[in-house]
Amino acid sequence: MSAPEAHRAIDAIWHIESSRLIAALARVTGDVGLAEDFAQDALLAALRSWPETGVPDNPGAWLMAAAKNRALDHLRRARRADRAHGEIGRDLEADRGRAAAELEAALDDDIGDDLLRLVFTACHPVLAREARVALTLRLLGGLTTSEIARAYLVPEATVAQRLVRAKRTLSEAGVPFEVPRGEDRAARLSSVLEVLYLIFNEGYAATAGEDWMRPQLCEEALRLGLILASLAPEPEVHGLVALMEIQASRTKARTGPAGEAVLLLDQDRGKWDHVLIGRGLAALAKAEASGPPGPYALQAAIAACHARARTAEETDWPRIAALYGELARAAPSPVVDLNRAVAVGMAEGPAAGLALVDALRGEKALEGYHLLPGVRGDLLAKLGRSGEARAEFEKAAALAGNSREREVLLARAAALGPVGRE
Repeated sequence: MSAPEAHRAIDAIWHIESSRLIAALARVTGDVGLAEDFAQDALLAALRSWPETGVPDNPGAWLMAAAKNRALDHLRRARRADRAHGEIGRDLEADRGRAAAELEAALDDDIGDDLLRLVFTACHPVLAREARVALTLRLLGGLTTSEIARAYLVPEATVAQRLVRAKRTLSEAGVPFEVPRGEDRAARLSSVLEVLYLIFNEGYAATAGEDWMRPQLCEEALRLGLILASLAPEPEVHGLVALMEIQASRTKARTGPAGEAVLLLDQDRGKWDHVLIGRGLAALAKAEASGPPGPYALQAAIAACHARARTAEETDWPRIAALYGELARAAPSPVVDLNRAVAVGMAEGPAAGLALVDALRGEKALEGYHLLPGVRGDLLAKLGRSGEARAEFEKAAALAGNSREREVLLARAAALGPVGRE
């Protein structure tokens, strides 16, 4: 095997095995930073060895053994440092044997929620939102610092600092490596779901840069969501998985040949992935079977309305408007109210939608939010108020951070004709 082939194989294996490796080591050490160090040492050992020896039959076990040896060395040094100076040289091999047996037993302990513990730790509310996202992608997604930086269009040094601070914060706060229970579990699970949702959304509709989508982030969020659903099959976990799968089904239809953005109602629905839609609808059914739907399940139900419509004209807009009403009660937000206004405009006519949008114009949370003038421009255009609509589209374009979205908004403004023409 050539070195490039070995490195590609190692990258693929690391992406699959790294989170399990770090999770097992973190349970033993109680420190995610230390666990990641040991795992990285194992990765470096593989990079040195595998190009010459080939990829082993069980690469996960090989990496675990290498990481275990690194952890053993650390444990032995720590024990030696704790012993009195006169005892350092005595029974060293026996001490190593005891340490090895203890570590082996701990790593082989039949505890199935190591990954779940790692999820809850990486997404702990003690960390800032950006730190939770970066740490989750690093520890659970296996992404490198440079990959995370490229995905979020920030300097690599910024991501590195976030990761260092996050691990230091967890250590200084004494955050236990455990699955929370009782009332704390619901709050902590909410933080986990928020992180996955943020990662998915940044991939689905990038807030900045030249690309309309960053599929790698969507794939990572969905992969982690499916892992979480297998470990914590709670209604809102299924709801989030359903939402991500149905949204992800549109990926191939959301961009044109030159990478331009294609809006939902203009998409070729023949390009939608019906396998993902089917999986999403199944996950939604699981979420809805457990009682009143939560915010993620409600958003998934809205996405399902679009997925079930064979054409844009067949979309059940009254149902979508009603679901947004439920979502506004379950998770009040001006952004939800704006989306409801869009649905009402489609169900009851643009004048009804515009009245709801105009009621939101003083909302502080929507200041600088490009979709407020964007939605208003769309409704004004439908009412034949072209000059006002053009001004709103131009305002939205000036506020948009993503260049592809800006192109769409400017094209819509231009389609309304030059200034002064109605």
